[in-house]
Amino acid sequence: MTVLKSEALTKIYGDGESKVTALDNVDLSVEQGEFVTIVGTSGSGKSTLLHMLGGLDRPTSGKVYVENKDIFSLKDEALTIFRRRKIGFVFQSFNLVPTLNVYENIVFPIQLDGNDIDDKFVEEVICSLGLTDMQERLPNQLSGGQQQRVAIARALATKPAIVLADEPTGNLDSKTSQDVLSLLKVTGQKFSQTIVMITHNEAIAQMADRIVRIEDGHIIKGGYPND
Repeated sequence: MTVLKSEALTKIYGDGESKVTALDNVDLSVEQGEFVTIVGTSGSGKSTLLHMLGGLDRPTSGKVYVENKDIFSLKDEALTIFRRRKIGFVFQSFNLVPTLNVYENIVFPIQLDGNDIDDKFVEEVICSLGLTDMQERLPNQLSGGQQQRVAIARALATKPAIVLADEPTGNLDSKTSQDVLSLLKVTGQKFSQTIVMITHNEAIAQMADRIVRIEDGHIIKGGYPND
């Protein structure tokens, strides 16, 4: 089943001589349970693409469907709610709330949405990511790799349709990066989670089921499962 799809996705910044086309008619399809990496050089459009796929920014033209819902047909408030319920984000900067402990950070989006916490599922996610003994710690009591594992747990805890990861190991050393990404892949498989991750690191990209290559705002390879 196709869980994420873009059609003719275009993003243009500025106008006239300063006009920059960051994305140019991008078509992309991701199936349920896939682990996809998007690779490209700096300025290729990969971050812009991820932001569009996650509804963090609106395109100049084109559509994005998450579970067959045209997300840009939603007004801003409805899009914010949809994004919180259906899309999990893992950023390079972790984005943990410094005054909340590990457990509170993980369940924070669920509570923000006013939903009941699935204690058994959250406990399983926490255990799978090796965070069981760290639940009472504050973010400043954790290493970078541990903080990123908390961010991954937070993204998975809401049972989103997709997890979007933006250079999630950019602030980590190579050994920690491999450990964190291995956990991301294993937990994604365990919970049948669909993951789309951008990276400039070819070695990291090879861990995925499929590699999508983007250059100058165009997908040149891997936009569809059989490419």
